[in-house]
Amino acid sequence: MAYVDMLKTFVRVYELGSMSAAARDLRVSAAVSSSRISDLEKSLGVRLFNRTTRSLRATAHGELFYKGAIKILDTIREVEGGIAEITAQPKGTLFISAPLALGKKLVAPLIPAFKAEYPDINVRLRLSDRKVDIAQEGLDAAFVLGPLADSDMRVRAIHAFERVLVASPGYVAAHGLPETGEAIIADGHKCLLLRYPGATEFYWNLTVDGEIRGFHPEGSLESDDGDVLTAWALAGCGIVNKTRYDVAAHLDAGTLVEVAPATPPTPQPFSCLYPHKRLQDPKVKLFVDHVIKGVRAEIDRVAASTSSGKI
Repeated sequence: MAYVDMLKTFVRVYELGSMSAAARDLRVSAAVSSSRISDLEKSLGVRLFNRTTRSLRATAHGELFYKGAIKILDTIREVEGGIAEITAQPKGTLFISAPLALGKKLVAPLIPAFKAEYPDINVRLRLSDRKVDIAQEGLDAAFVLGPLADSDMRVRAIHAFERVLVASPGYVAAHGLPETGEAIIADGHKCLLLRYPGATEFYWNLTVDGEIRGFHPEGSLESDDGDVLTAWALAGCGIVNKTRYDVAAHLDAGTLVEVAPATPPTPQPFSCLYPHKRLQDPKVKLFVDHVIKGVRAEIDRVAASTSSGKI
């Protein structure tokens, strides 16, 4: 397995562009990561990376070796998956990502039951509202909220979440209740914005007279954590664009109220993406099926318990 570990380390160093980042990803020390790359270079008799104090780049040999290393590791996964399917004992580690709020409320609670049923499968769940690159980050599957860009990924649709613009009763009392997206912009309402590193443009897609229009809200408070935005809205800091599921309890309790009901935000799909090459890995299919079934059951339960009956 030593050579396989070298290959895995090389692939993650290549993909992440950093020895220390690869070490963190693989849960080993930076010294171990560096040693594996050095041993691999000695074994091959070529330099795979050009290193400086500020950067690390693959050499021509490294570029060529990466293509082969990926094929080798994919073949190993397929063989291990086939054996696991025959023995009905899937094992290994799954790397999964999900958006913060829905990941905490919908995905994470389902993992203990999955782990109890499949004790030999380890799950590493990463929660973030930023856009993830499945291939670049070595993910087996990603749960994504929002429209999907064209890609060669396998997509499993889970649910289309209704979205609402909400604010606290205190904010409405102080600043008025805008009926439309146009009023939000024209009256200079304070908006709480979800932004993440690398975002180039921000807007809310609202439905106006049956057509989708992009509105550019403004506000002095922004975060890359949706739960933080909800807390700020509850504190009366402004208007936030959320899934109805995420704020259903607050709407029922009256601690948040819907604003601009005449121009509601467009629904957002919640989907699971995973590479086609993972289809032959039974642990990926088992996990995705388990989560999708559990998420749909929870959505139905919450919808039945809310006053609107909608999620």
